[in-house]
Formats: sequence, structure tokens, C-alpha cells
Amino acid sequence: MFTLIFLAALVVMVLTKLWLASRQIRHVGRHRGAVPERFADTITLSAHQKAADYTIARTRLSMLEVLAGAAVLIGFTLLGGLHALNQLWLHVFGGGGYFYGVALIASVVLIGGLIDLPFSLYGQFVVEERFGFNKMTFGLWLADLLKMAVVACVLGLPLLLAVLWLMDQAGTYWWVWTWLLWMAFSLLLQVIFPTFIAPLFNKFEPLNDETLRERIEALLRKCGFASKGLFVMDGSRRSAHGNAYFTGFGASKRIVFFDTLLSRLDGEEVEAVLAHELGHFKRRHVAKMMIVTFALSLVFLALLGWLATREWFFTGLGVLPNFGSSNHALALVLFFLTLPVFTFFLGPLASVSSRKHEFEADEFAAHQTNAGHLVSALVKLYKDNAATLTPDPLYSAFYYSHPPAAQRIDRLLAHA
Repeated sequence: MFTLIFLAALVVMVLTKLWLASRQIRHVGRHRGAVPERFADTITLSAHQKAADYTIARTRLSMLEVLAGAAVLIGFTLLGGLHALNQLWLHVFGGGGYFYGVALIASVVLIGGLIDLPFSLYGQFVVEERFGFNKMTFGLWLADLLKMAVVACVLGLPLLLAVLWLMDQAGTYWWVWTWLLWMAFSLLLQVIFPTFIAPLFNKFEPLNDETLRERIEALLRKCGFASKGLFVMDGSRRSAHGNAYFTGFGASKRIVFFDTLLSRLDGEEVEAVLAHELGHFKRRHVAKMMIVTFALSLVFLALLGWLATREWFFTGLGVLPNFGSSNHALALVLFFLTLPVFTFFLGPLASVSSRKHEFEADEFAAHQTNAGHLVSALVKLYKDNAATLTPDPLYSAFYYSHPPAAQRIDRLLAHA
């Protein structure tokens, strides 16, 4: 019975994703020939058509990724791939143990990552290259990949060993202790990411533009925000896309600007973009998101604790449980492989919440700076990042974490 439920959920998820993507492609294509009236004075037809073509290309690639992902999932589960890996590592490690568990999980992650590589390469060196966004060499891409693998091993393997130990030693409520460990690990990442991890991939230099620095520091004082520093990141080394973000936690908070962003926006526009980002902190969006994430992780870990004791959970997904050794690693793999299938339709709820936060941050920015400056900055970013101005309404409602351009700018102009 569980096999049928899993298959039905997978088919519904895949068909829904493909249907939404096809809607997006058709809708963007239909509106490719004319710039929306409200943007006619600021976006050229050629820029609008580039954004449409870029959106369609990325969406088509995502459709292939959906199909490949479903095939891999079926291969791991009902076609016996995970069962075969499990038997292999049981044999290698003499019937179980913590290193067996790590090997099983790591091999599944590695195989999945290798299957994803062609899509990553195509997206970076074909799609991004075609539209003028790719600035990476293959050597840099490979170096980034190797660095990410090393970081994942250094941070992930000890965490995985600790989780497997808790599952084995902490009794029935191991999932509570695992949840506490996960929270601590997540907060630690927030602290060490800006100073130890991010510099492995990019160069961060202090913002040297004194006029812009004084403008930003005045805004920070006005908003009561304390930061460890203002930094410029060499985003142009990898991509022509521009962005700005906050990173860190507590005393380690940093404000980071892509060099590509600073090259395109004037001082007033940069200030407005920063005010929007400050709005997320002042409205406690980061804290709210963390609370929701931690609450959901507790629920899911409790669910895993229950499923790990049910034989039908394993057999229904094409895997025979280990009768002479622990099933903890096997349960972990199965759970995280299949969880996205059953939680897919929760995605729009997260999107709705995120868009609400974006509107609130825009409102904050409009009160702290000039709403017109944020509008002009957003229009430049939409143009330079080739973001479509005409997304399919249902697709954007389902997936978009930010409001569509027209909705967002209408709200801002109401505050002007």
C-alpha cells in the first residue's frame, strides 16, 4: 500500500512541476513581443526579449532536472539501487557500524551529485554563457566544486557520525537530542560562514568608496543596526548577476555587496537596496524564518523516529531492512530521499510567507529612504539580471519567493 501511495505522490508532484513549467514557458513566450506598459520607458524591447528567452531556457532545463530527479529516486528506491548499496556496505564493513552508515549515506549523496553535474555544467556554461552571465572558467568551476566537497566533508561527516551515534545511544527520543544538535550546528554555521567559509570561494574587501560608506553608515545608525563591516565581494569573477546580502549571526553580521551591483547602481539606489535588506532584520523576518525552520525540523525528526521502527516504510520503498544490525542510516537515507515528494505542496505556503516579508521590507525601505530610488534600483536589477517582467501568475504564486515586478513596484509607488 505504501508503495502505491509513494508512486501516486511522485507522479502528482512530477506532473504538477511539468505543468507549471509549461505554463511559465507559454505565458512568457506569449508576452515576449511587447514590453509591459509600466516599464516601456525604462526597459527596451531587446532587454525584455532577452529576459523572456533566458527565463524560458532556465525553465526548460528545470523540466529536464525534474524528470532526471524522479528517475534517480525511482532507481534508488523501487528499482533496488539503495538496497544494492546497502548490501554492499554491509559486506564491506562486516554487517554494520557507524562507518557503514556514513559510507551508505555518503555514497547516495555522491551518486546524486554526480548525476546533477551535467545539469550544473549545462546551466553554467551553456545557458548562462549564451545570455552573457557566465564569467567562470571550467577550472574555477572545478575548484569551487572541490572546495564545496571538502567543506561538506569537514562539517558534514562529524555531524553525521554524531547523529548516527545519537540514534543508536539516545533511546526512543533520540530525535529530540538530534534536533538540539541540529539547532546548535545551524547557529554555528551562521557564525563561521562569513569569516571562514565564504572567503574560501570569494574575495571580500572593505568598502572603499568613502561617500557611499558615509551614506550607508548614516542609514545603519538611523535604523539602529550594528554590523561587523561593509564588504565588497568579487561576484564578477563568476557571474554578471548583481546582488547584496547580510550574512552572519549576532556580532558576526556583515553587509556584503557584489561588485557587479555597485557598478550599476548610484549611491541613492544602493542605500535604498540596503534599506530593504535592513527591513528584513527590523521586521524580524530572519528570526521568524529560523523559528519556523526549527519547528518543522523537530516535526520531521519525530516523524523519522516513528517511521524508522516500521518495516513497511522500508519494504514499501524497495529496501529490505537490516535484521542483524541497525537500520538508522538506511532510515535516514530513505526519509530524506522521499520527504520532498510528500512536502511538495507545502512549497506555496513558504512562497506566500516570503513574498509577504518582501513587501514588508519594501515598505520599511520606503519609509527610511526614497521609494522612487528603490524602484529605479529594482528596474535596473530586473534588466541586468534578465528577470522576466511577465511571469505566469500561477507559476509565480507557487514558486516565487519575491513578488512579481509589477506588483512590487505598484506597492512601492503607493508609498512614494
